Amino acid sequence: MAKPESFPIEKIYVPVKRKKAIKPEVVEEIAASILEIGQQSPVLVRPDEGRFVLVEGLHRLEACKALGETTIIGIQVSAELAQHRPLESPQAEAERDKMARLKQLRREKEAAERATAAARGAMEAEVQILRTSSAKGVRDNPKASPSRTSRSAPKTLSEWITQQKRDGGRY
Repeated sequence: MAKPESFPIEKIYVPVKRKKAIKPEVVEEIAASILEIGQQSPVLVRPDEGRFVLVEGLHRLEACKALGETTIIGIQVSAELAQHRPLESPQAEAERDKMARLKQLRREKEAAERATAAARGAMEAEVQILRTSSAKGVRDNPKASPSRTSRSAPKTLSEWITQQKRDGGRY
């Protein structure tokens, strides 16, 4: 089998019939994948009078174009092999579309979970602030507890014990 090599995108011709099969959502998904992990599967091209004709990899080619790439990784195949190459079955295409939808749903679910977690964290922080401020408000209110506000807080254990005895508390 031939080794993958770099081909100039401008020299790759896409037959008109193949161009009609472009699905923008698939191109976007592949472009995102290429940005994240790079091009994993080479396109297949065959030589034809100073240019190359795309045999397989239309969406990968379009994704690289959309990303502004000038070259793409591909494998050069013979014209005979290209003619005998079976086109993708409708079942395989349907399966790929299904997987793309599932991947999108998973991404949306994860985003919703992150948003829920962030909202929950913000709510818990707000409750904590309210608890702190309401407790602080009672301590600072002279009418709420005259015994605590009339004297300063004890600084040592013996001062605390003395204060507890004075107030009738148990220690």
